[in-house]
Amino acid sequence: MPPGKRGVPVHAAAEPFVHPALFYGDPHAYLAGTVPFVRAGLAAGEPVAVAVPGERLRLIRDALGADGEGVRFLDMREVGRNPGRIIPGVLRAFADAQPPGRRARIIGEPVWAGRGPAEYPACVQHEALINAAFQGREVTILCPYDTAGLDARALADAWATHPVVVEGGEERPSAVYDPEGVVARCNVPLPPAPPPGPGVLRVAFDEDRLPAARHLATGHGGGLGLTGEALENLALVTAELTTNSVLHGGGSGTLTVWAEDGLVLCEVRDRGRLTDPLAGRRPAGRDQRGGRGLLLVNLVSDLVRVHTGPDGTTVRCYLGG
Repeated sequence: MPPGKRGVPVHAAAEPFVHPALFYGDPHAYLAGTVPFVRAGLAAGEPVAVAVPGERLRLIRDALGADGEGVRFLDMREVGRNPGRIIPGVLRAFADAQPPGRRARIIGEPVWAGRGPAEYPACVQHEALINAAFQGREVTILCPYDTAGLDARALADAWATHPVVVEGGEERPSAVYDPEGVVARCNVPLPPAPPPGPGVLRVAFDEDRLPAARHLATGHGGGLGLTGEALENLALVTAELTTNSVLHGGGSGTLTVWAEDGLVLCEVRDRGRLTDPLAGRRPAGRDQRGGRGLLLVNLVSDLVRVHTGPDGTTVRCYLGG
């Protein structure tokens, strides 16, 4: 589609994967940009999924009426609360389930007003990584951005993570599209964890001390208020991250568990370095052995933040009660 042509781009001449951003400022513009996109996919026989926040999910569902019976609807506030879960658990889960050679069409809205300061960088990183995760795939993913509710930074980041932006029915190519640069820019040191003290568990571990570290973390999480599935998730996260540190992160690490803003945080630091930006964001193959640790962590956590560099890697997970 040439620059300036009206409508939402569906196919690209050079790259099968199409990833436009849709800028909208009110419900009318939102429906004008999303509903025709869905209807065009259905008319072409393409499987369609819509993963957006619940209040906007209802708008699209109501506008589609009976046509919506063939659409997969997902509340992004639930399935995409952790941006690191969206590629493997939402987008790839849907696209990979389709017959070979059939283009899949998805609306995915991972960025909305109210995303916290810890969540937002993970959202930007996710949007940048979509381009690598789907390169060469027959998939179209349309990402809406609320120009009335989001700040200038979020809209600028949308230009950097999407090759084209659609606004008012007009497509404009991005002159600042740079997903690799965005991924690098998002790889910044995390705020320091609190020092050991009341309510803060910090323990060093190696292969011999793995069981003790996991036991201490689970007990501490229970003392911070985690119960049931949330406490089981903490045990899983702790086991996976500490094992990864022993196997791939220099043989040892430091585990910290504390509470912050109503969540329990579990952080593991080691001397390893992640070289694959998509680590933990690829669905596990049916016959895959190993390599599932960070994927499982993404799937069960409410948020995962990662920083990696020459001095080591920090993985910080947020878990709700």
